[in-house]
Formats: sequence, C-alpha cells, structure tokens
Amino acid sequence: MYQPTDLKKGTICQIDGKPYRVVEYGQKVMGRGGSIVNVKLKNLIDGSVIPKTFKGQEKIESAEVTNKTVQYLYRDGETFYFMDPENFEQFELGAAIVDSAADFLKEGDSLSLQFFDGRVINVELPKNLYLEVTYTEDVVKGDTTSSVLKDATLETGLVIKVPAFIKQGDIVNVDTTTGEYRERKK
Repeated sequence: MYQPTDLKKGTICQIDGKPYRVVEYGQKVMGRGGSIVNVKLKNLIDGSVIPKTFKGQEKIESAEVTNKTVQYLYRDGETFYFMDPENFEQFELGAAIVDSAADFLKEGDSLSLQFFDGRVINVELPKNLYLEVTYTEDVVKGDTTSSVLKDATLETGLVIKVPAFIKQGDIVNVDTTTGEYRERKK
C-alpha cells in the first residue's frame, strides 16, 4: 500500500482493479490541514491518462506488474509472434497491445513484456535502439550543413528525419519514445 506522497513519477499503482503509472506528480501543503497530492495516471491497459487528487492519509494499492524478457520472432499481418527464451514456448500478441513498438521490432530482438493478472499489458522497448538505414536520398553537393534533415527508411520500415550526412547502410541510434534520430554509430 502506498501513501499519496509515495506516488512519485514512474510508480505503478492499482486503482479500481486497473494498473496505472504515475506520469506527473505535484504536492500542495495546506498548513495544519495536511497535504494534497495531484497526479496524472496513465492506464497501462488502454493508455488513457486521468488526473487524480489524493488527500492526507488515503491508501493506494500497489499493482503487481511483472516483467519478462522475450524474443521477437516475426509478424503476420496484425499478429506478432514472440518466444520465451527459457522454455521456448511461442505466443502471439495483437497489434493493439504491441502498438507503437511495432515500428522498432526486428526479428530476433530481445525485449521486455509487462504482465498484469497473467496477461500482457505493455511492450517495453529499450530507450535507444541501433537500426540500419535501408534507403535515403543522396545528399546534394553544397547542402551538407548539419541543420538540413532528410527522410531515411530504417530496416524495420520506420521513416525518420536524419541529418544530410547519413547514407544508406549507416547504423543510427533512434530514441524509441520519440522516434527521433540521436546519433550515427561510430
């Protein structure tokens, strides 16, 4: 059980039987009246974000969310196939659960799945991934300043903006939360 002041950013709690992650936290001290904690909570099942206010000594239930490392195998339409590397058991997830992580999945990659009450609620990617550029336009001579951006298609099919000096075959570091170019692999 959590106190309202324990709900720091990133904390996972359970409200009305659903798991939530704290995405924003604010506390107001009211003199002798105690304190009020205002948070924004992201539902880990459907992705909705709700504001919530807790007062004084309210109790908030902790959520039992577990992580498991799996290997991504392949995609067949709207179905994604994974394998548990410990027992080699294969299972599938729908596109609704995989969501935006689909843009970064490469066959054979290891990633983490979050489970709540025995079912997958989230695909957890690393913060940064290295992906190969499979197609990009050649740079125009004289147009090589670092502020010029161009489209590049990555090996997963994702199209991102990259600096003009990036060529086909380069390996680039991509931020998985924003989908933005970070750097070229040296």
